[in-house]
Amino acid sequence: MVDVSAKSHTLRRAVAEGYVHMAPGTLRALRNHTGPKGEALSVARIAGIQAAKRTGELIPLCHPLPVEHMTVDFQFVPQGVRIVASATITAKTGVEMEAYTAVAVAALTIIDMLKAIDPTMHIDGIRLLEKTGGKSDYHA
Repeated sequence: MVDVSAKSHTLRRAVAEGYVHMAPGTLRALRNHTGPKGEALSVARIAGIQAAKRTGELIPLCHPLPVEHMTVDFQFVPQGVRIVASATITAKTGVEMEAYTAVAVAALTIIDMLKAIDPTMHIDGIRLLEKTGGKSDYHA
């Protein structure tokens, strides 16, 4: 792990996004909550938040961080759904991996919940949109 012992605690925030592409009929099922496993977006939101809280366990050498605030939001787009995750913490190291993890697991959850009706779904475009509070800020 990287040594962060000499760093001071600062308020840090990271925002990531990703997309799940799907067929039009699958998108209708997602919007109408008629998928075979139930209401996918609520389950995906909880899965993303839970995963973010466990990022340090999932990714080797990643610092375990007590996430202070986490959101996972969804926007319908013509080709599927856009996922945006925002993580906030006061810590010595950044919270980017938690935002990335939330997006990835939320996307995987959507696929799991709808794969019976659309095996062609795929995840695309997971990327960092913003990070603030560290040595260098980033805005896509």
